[in-house]
Amino acid sequence: MGGQTISEADTAVLLRSRAEPDCFAELFERYFAALHGYASRRLDGAGGDDVAAETFLIAFKQRDRFDPDRGTVRAWLYGIATNLIRARRREEAQGYLAYARAAAHPDAGPQHEDQTTDRVAAEAARKRIVAALTDLSAGDRDALLLVVWGELSHEETAAALGVPAGTVGSRLHRARRKIRAALDGVDPTLTHERTARHG
Repeated sequence: MGGQTISEADTAVLLRSRAEPDCFAELFERYFAALHGYASRRLDGAGGDDVAAETFLIAFKQRDRFDPDRGTVRAWLYGIATNLIRARRREEAQGYLAYARAAAHPDAGPQHEDQTTDRVAAEAARKRIVAALTDLSAGDRDALLLVVWGELSHEETAAALGVPAGTVGSRLHRARRKIRAALDGVDPTLTHERTARHG
């Protein structure tokens, strides 16, 4: 990449892909796994596969519409994925429930009493997180999960959602307040947000 940032390199690849479509595979290789992980967390099972694949299909077809002045390629891809997830609200709710249920399955082998107590506490916390996520408005939830699970900066999240960076800050503040209320003052998303903001 030489002196280019990843963002600049992504833009160069995307712009080149307009004349040389095979170049687009570089973006697929760079971002598919991350987008798949983000979508899989928000959706249950195969929904993550579908969203990740469809994101790149849409991005490839619409690559002539990408405007580097409006944000990074990464933010653009996450914006497409978030819009697809939004269209699958029922699957998204099922994904949160599946995430909560995962805590209910004990690991193989015997458990000591303190391990069982820890597992029960973790399961209860997860269920409260799921309830809080489900209770958020779509915009607040999208902003929070793009920062926490997508690991986007505030600026990238703003570009992905097509809103001002200040709006992202407001949405995150509201979302974190609800998460803290659900978890008795604990906010497991704050460390992720600080990392994403300064990363």
